[in-house]
Formats: sequence, structure tokens, C-alpha cells
Amino acid sequence: MKVLHFPLARITIGFISGILFAYYLHPTISLVFISLSISISIFGVLYFLFKNKSKNVFYFGLTAYLLSFLIGISTQVIHIDHFQKSNYTHIATIFDQPHSISIIIREKLKSSPFSDRYIAIINRVNEKEQTGRIILNIQKDSLHHKLEIGTPLLIKGILSKNRPPNNPNQFDYSKYLENKQIYAQLYADVDEIKIGTEIEKNIWYYSSKLRTRIIRNLEKNNFHKTELNVAIALIMGQQQDISPEIIRDYQYAGAVHILSVSGLHIGFILIFVTFILKPIPNTKRGSFLKLLLILASLFTFGIIAGLAPSVVRSVTMFSFVAIGNHLRRSVNIYHTLLVSILLILLFEPSFLFDVGFQLSYLAVFFIIWLQPLLASIWLPKNKVSKYIWDILTISFAAQIGTLPLSIYYFHQFPGLFFVTNLIIIPLLSIIMVLGVLVMLLAAFNSIPIFLSQLLEWSIYYLNKIINAIASLEQFILQDIPLHFYLLFSSYLLLFTAIIWLKKPNFNKLVMVLISIIIAQISYLSIQWNIQNEQEWIVFNIKKNTLLAERKGADITVYANDSILKTVQKNNTIKSYRTGNLSSLKEKKKIQNLFYFNGKKIFILDSSGVFPKNINPDIIILTQSPKINFERFLQTIKPKIIVADASNYKTIQKQWKATCLKQKIPFHATSEKGYYKLND
Repeated sequence: MKVLHFPLARITIGFISGILFAYYLHPTISLVFISLSISISIFGVLYFLFKNKSKNVFYFGLTAYLLSFLIGISTQVIHIDHFQKSNYTHIATIFDQPHSISIIIREKLKSSPFSDRYIAIINRVNEKEQTGRIILNIQKDSLHHKLEIGTPLLIKGILSKNRPPNNPNQFDYSKYLENKQIYAQLYADVDEIKIGTEIEKNIWYYSSKLRTRIIRNLEKNNFHKTELNVAIALIMGQQQDISPEIIRDYQYAGAVHILSVSGLHIGFILIFVTFILKPIPNTKRGSFLKLLLILASLFTFGIIAGLAPSVVRSVTMFSFVAIGNHLRRSVNIYHTLLVSILLILLFEPSFLFDVGFQLSYLAVFFIIWLQPLLASIWLPKNKVSKYIWDILTISFAAQIGTLPLSIYYFHQFPGLFFVTNLIIIPLLSIIMVLGVLVMLLAAFNSIPIFLSQLLEWSIYYLNKIINAIASLEQFILQDIPLHFYLLFSSYLLLFTAIIWLKKPNFNKLVMVLISIIIAQISYLSIQWNIQNEQEWIVFNIKKNTLLAERKGADITVYANDSILKTVQKNNTIKSYRTGNLSSLKEKKKIQNLFYFNGKKIFILDSSGVFPKNINPDIIILTQSPKINFERFLQTIKPKIIVADASNYKTIQKQWKATCLKQKIPFHATSEKGYYKLND
């Protein structure tokens, strides 16, 4: 791969490796900066000693890569809010006692059925200056209006730590929030909120005000709500109000990426703005004016779209393309990608762990690298055929590059992605140009009705096409398991295969064969580990009891009749089955007594009936049994008590206090998540 011969590529790899090292191993700040200082000193000495001596370039290069690695580590460390002394997480009682918390609303999130949700910035805790970000949840019945971005609030409450997943192999929302430097949530009622009058007017405030103005003016033009929400997502990257049904259709059709502003959208805008500026003469001053207007347009769009990771990445990358065009130089697209990665991660290293960021860069890289190889398979002479072939090869290149990672994260594959892209890309280009024009006019409250109706109809038919493709569910592959080792070996095989196909020779073929062997070893080792595992699980299911026993790749589920009827579609079981590369072997009604690896497990249900001479190791409490719990513990003397989420919370609190008194471990799944026994 020629790109790996670029010094910038190696520096970028070193920098990213440093971020990953700091993320997973958590080095101390003092160690990081001592190492960085020593590395800078060595780098400076070697530069002045060997700058005119080509023989020692290897040592100089090695030091440069080490320096980039350490800069990556230090960048990650200094950007972690948790390391800052003023961060609210350092307050000893912040998660245990009520505090008076002063915050500023920063971003509106998608509402839940019961509350409006925001990202908020903490200013003070108990009148002392503090920093950090939280999720604010306000009951929908509490406030009759939405809070503006920049609104100051004073709330008396207890911060809640982000909870790990309630059940195994589920999406780790707490880790997702942690990557965004959000370590807690605050649940508030109207009685606990005081709204300030002095709104903080910054870039996020004006961005939000402009979006609100545009949306209100479009609503005045009777823009249908469903199409308006999709238009806001397509043009401004705001998905908060799109219905779950629409998002599901776009996912199944393989087009969900167009609902997040990305390189595709920014590319259309760059072409559109460049076309509009064509009348400006290509003189030195004219060319410079064009560049300024293009950059201003891109960054203005980025601000309106809320500076999401995908928007920042795309705007940065296409800004370098525009600068290269202005300098009349052929821009090496690999350099453009690398510089944009370095710049973005230098200012926000947490973007590296954003799924959209990862998929976007992979898609762009494979379009640049693989698409020419696919395009060379057939060279159509007809313009229409060439246009269709280009769309197909671009779609396949992007899909091939992102396939392993998207399966790893989402466990599904839309089989008709190429049909979707073939149809929607021409339509999307029209919608983007029309949408940007309508949004600009809406900002000034002067939208011609025929333009807004044309945009509405375009999005209506786009949704219809997407829905028609998504309805062909037989082409959607779901619940595809992919272990991390298989993810790594898949990309190794993919890269070696493409390198060999580009310029075949014996050595490259050997690398492909080695990659195949590594993939096989990965698969066999995963299967061997799974076959030798056994576990018994109490899931956390609200108002219900769900148990499972896994022996190797076979799962037996225990539940009541109502759950067993739909257990194949149960998301908790689907996630567990997919995450463990297993299958559902049996479905059984819950029994009272289980044996697992020499341990006796007794299920005490609502009947409250229990034999006195069974001496179980573990008691599972379900359906709020009415018993004298203290006498029960003295009689049975279990090693641990587990209460699932079918029990009333008030009773669970009493059980917990009794267990604490008698020094018996107590595990409530509603507090701690699922309970698991291993072999």
C-alpha cells in the first residue's frame, strides 16, 4: 500500500496508537509528560545532529514516530475531563447526597416517552465552581415548553452514575456516554428547577436559534411533520424528532447514513457553492475570494448542523480539498484524509471512538482505494451506463470496507444496499441542493410555496422508496454474530486480498493465504472457547422473570408462558444469543429448583412456599413473595440472595436491609443488572 509509505501516514498511525494506549491503559499524567519531555529533547538533539546526514535517517524517523505516539497519549490524557481537578466527579458525595447544581443547557437530545433530555454543562455545585457534562432528564409533565440552548438552570438533586448494561451483550450506553465525557445523569422535577433569565449566548445558542427559526418558518408553510423531520436530518443533521419507524426503514434499506450529515452531504454542498461562485473571475483576488466564501459556507453549515463528529470530519476534509484547489495543486486525497484525521483528533480525541466517525473514514478510504479496482472490471462507453456503473462501484467499495465493522456493531446487513444507493443518490443530490436553498430562504422568512412543496414531495417519495425496499425483509440479514478476533482477521484478509488483486505476485498471494489461516484459527479458537463455557443467568426484565442456562452454543430459556411465546423475538435473548454465537435450543417453564455446577438454586415465587430441608446455595426471589424474610434467611441460610425486576422496589429495599443486617450478599438486578454464574 503506497499510502503507508507516506511519513504522514506513519505519524498518524503512531498518534492514533497513542490515543488507544492512553484510553485502555490509563497512564498517569506525570509519567506521560516526563516521557513526552524526554522524547522531545531526543528528537531535537537528533534533528540538529543528523539533519544533513542521510545515513542516520532511520533513528531520526523512529524518534519522530515515538514522539507522535507520546503526543497521542498526552492528547488523550489532557482531554479527559475526569482528570481535571474541577470536574464534578471529584466531589466525594456527588452521587450520594442532594446538591445545588448550576447548569447551562448545551444540546437537545431525543426525548424518551417520559422525559425531555438535554446535554448540560455544570458551572457550579453548592456555589463552588465546577466543570463537566451531564445528561439532564426533565419529566414531560413538569415543563410545558422546551428549554432553549444556553438556558441557565439551578437544580437541587442527586447525580446518578451512568449504569452499565442491564443485561449481557447489550449496547453499553454508559461507555458511549463516557466516551463523550458524560459521567452522570440528573433526573429533575419542576419543583427542583429554577430557570435563570440570562441566557448564555455562544455559538451553540445562535446555531440553535437559527435552526429553530428555519423550522418554524417551514411549519408556517404547512410542511408535513414527517417529511420536515427527515429534511431537518438530511440538511441539518438533527435526528431527534424522526420516528423510530422511519429510522428502521432507512436501516433496513441500507440508507441510514444519509440521515447523518457526512461527506456525501458536504460534497454536494461544496459542488453547489462552487457552481454558484463560477461568475467570479479566476484572478488572484477572485480565486482567494472564492476560497473564503467556500470555507465560510462549509463552516456555517457545520455550525448549523450542530458540529457533530461526522460534520466536523467532513467539513475539515473538504476544506483541505478546497484549499488545494485554490493553490492549483493536485491534492493527494490520502494526505487530505490523514491531515483531517490528525487535526480532528488533536482537538477532540474522543471522536476516534465514535462509530459514525470510524465508519465514515473507512467508507471514504475504501472508495478511494478500492473503487478504481472495481471500476476497471468493466469500462462502459455509454454515459448513462458509466454513471450507473460508477454509483454501483462506489456503493460496493464503501460497503465492502465498512461491512465487518458494521456487522460487529449492528449485527445486520441490508442485502439491497446497492439498489438503494442506485436510486437515492441521484434523488439525494436534488434534495440536497433544493433543501439548502429552501433552508436559506427559510432563515430569512421568504420561502416560495412551490419550492417548499417541491422539497416536501421529494422527501415524501424518498421515504416511499426507502419503505418499499425496507419491506423486503427477506433480503435483510439480522443477528449476525462477529467476535472482535474475527473482525480483526476479516480486515487483515480484506486488505491482503485487495493488495494482491491490485498487483498480483507470489509474495502477496502468500500473505492472503496466511490471512485465511489466521481467520480460520480465530474462528476455531472462538468456537472452542464457547463450547467449553457454561453459565446460568438471571436477566433483568421489568415486571417479569427470565432465566437462561447456556452450555456451549446451546441456550435453554426458562420463563412464563407469555414470554416463551415470543422469546425468539425477545431483544434481550437475541442480544445474548448473538453475542455468544449461540442458538436457542429449548424453551421451558420456570421450575423451583435448579442445579448448576454443584450449586443448588431455589426459585421463590409469589406463592411464598419453600421446603425447609433443601439448603440451597442461591435463592432467586421473584414476583414479590410474601414471607417473613428474616425468619426465612435464618432457616435457609443461603450464600447469596438474588432479586429480579419482577419484585416491587419497596420490598427489595426491605430485603436488602435485612441481608445487610445478617451479612448475606444481596443482588438486585434492578440496581446491579443481570446476575451470572460461571462454570
